[in-house]
Amino acid sequence: MPAETHRRVITLGEAMLQVTPSPIGPLAQATAASLAVAGAESTVASYLAMLGHHAIWLSAVGDDPIGERIVSEIRSAGVYTAHVQRDGFAPSGVYFKDPTSGGSTAVHYYRSGSAASRMGPDTFADFRYLRHDLVHLSGITPALSATCARLVESVIREAHAAHARVSFDVNFRPGLWRAEDAAGTLAELANQADIVFVGLDEAHVLWSTATPDDVRDVLARPEILIVKDSSIGATAFQASSSSFEPALPVEVVEPVGAGDAFAAGVLHGMLTEQDIFACLRFGHLLASSSLSSPGDLGPLPAELAANAERTVRDF
Repeated sequence: MPAETHRRVITLGEAMLQVTPSPIGPLAQATAASLAVAGAESTVASYLAMLGHHAIWLSAVGDDPIGERIVSEIRSAGVYTAHVQRDGFAPSGVYFKDPTSGGSTAVHYYRSGSAASRMGPDTFADFRYLRHDLVHLSGITPALSATCARLVESVIREAHAAHARVSFDVNFRPGLWRAEDAAGTLAELANQADIVFVGLDEAHVLWSTATPDDVRDVLARPEILIVKDSSIGATAFQASSSSFEPALPVEVVEPVGAGDAFAAGVLHGMLTEQDIFACLRFGHLLASSSLSSPGDLGPLPAELAANAERTVRDF
């Protein structure tokens, strides 16, 4: 990223304390666990901060030790957290991972009534978006509460009013809402964004689509639509063209968080003005790192770490 470019990347969403069996295995059989912090948007912010970008995370946490752990860990990745709200009347969220022998992982959330779920359009009323900002949101936040849904709508509206670009990861979570309730809302929000990420599997659940081209028919408005097909690869749609980049082979340790890592890699490529194939490759590189790590945040691959040394962080 050129030194004279001072683009901020703003992410907004809930982060929680993550509890993972150690060693990796079924939760019911665990006798020990490791603690970490994870959240779709904060993970993207953390990767981009590690890559040298000006990453800001907007959220709310409880005024409790878990909230302090969440904020301090995200801040330690280089993310700017001064705008995070502390709520003295609601707790911070927690979730447990339950890895199975088949390679999949179930997630058990304890976030109902959390501080983040109480966010609304007025929570960050004093925050101002800038023309060169990139604002990253996900479909998790509108599922948390009606006020959070209105917050996401207002952020998209305010960001576009400032001529900032909006990135949106569909990130459908069936544990938070039913597909029939989510489908229309997520399609509407995605079609208001400039850059959209969606998994082919979740698109099928939401909109009964079978191919990436089918997904493009549903999400026709975004300037860039990226459809992820698990271990196969990813297809990027731009205007009337499409580009495909195969996924990288990787031995999966734990799959949760790979989609957020992929989004961060792609956005890094865009922020550093790479072509779409390099953007997709960067996404696969970070996703592979996440997949081969027990936590959501894996180490930077050497190729991206070298690139990160050329970026400058300046708040």
